[in-house]
Amino acid sequence: MLLKEQRRIKDVRYRQEICKINMVKEKISKSLMGKRSRAAGARFELKVRAELEEKGWTVTKWMNNVDFEKDKLIPAKRKYNPFMKALSIGTGFPDFVAFRRKGKVYEVMGVEVKAKGYLDPEERKRCKWILEKNIFSKILIAKKPKERGKVEYMDFVDRYDK
Repeated sequence: MLLKEQRRIKDVRYRQEICKINMVKEKISKSLMGKRSRAAGARFELKVRAELEEKGWTVTKWMNNVDFEKDKLIPAKRKYNPFMKALSIGTGFPDFVAFRRKGKVYEVMGVEVKAKGYLDPEERKRCKWILEKNIFSKILIAKKPKERGKVEYMDFVDRYDK
């Protein structure tokens, strides 16, 4: 009888150890997935920027955000990640402002980069506000199409503001 109880105790401890190992593996895989997603998003942003510059646009990061309470543009807050020991600058909405000269006037547009091309309701509200205040003449949403290595641009007004 004593041997059976010892075996049970060993089995329970063994199962507990396996559960702990599996939980750690799951946490590692989730954090690794987040790192890869963040890196892929940054690479896609660089790709969009390079493509727009190739087409003759002058592109820069947009450093402002919309404050609905004050009904005005405010400087975007910087984000600090203690795990990466880095300060993220340029967290404004939309991601980029692009402009080029057309005759005697400049065409100015905002570019939001989204891998899936979907804007959440808060982002849609910001886009509408920016267009109503005539800050940009148009806002483009850059997304990854099914074809690898390409970039697809959608006009915000055509997609959401019907």
